[in-house]
Amino acid sequence: MNALTFILSEDSLRLRFLDLTGLEGEDVRARIADPRFLGAVLDFLMGHEPDLLAFAQEQNLPPESAVHARHILMGE
Repeated sequence: MNALTFILSEDSLRLRFLDLTGLEGEDVRARIADPRFLGAVLDFLMGHEPDLLAFAQEQNLPPESAVHARHILMGE
């Protein structure tokens, strides 16, 4: 959830996320509780290292924690 908040709070990230996924605001709200959607949100961040590093720094977490969280969300 923190990753999604991070993406949506940054204009350039939000626009890129919505463009790449084809989602609109209502779609995001409808999927906010879906673990696979949240895993895909982490995939988006991990797909661009500067974004991942900025997110990790903001959250005061090591970047690899996103990988671990993604595995949990995706049931891997």
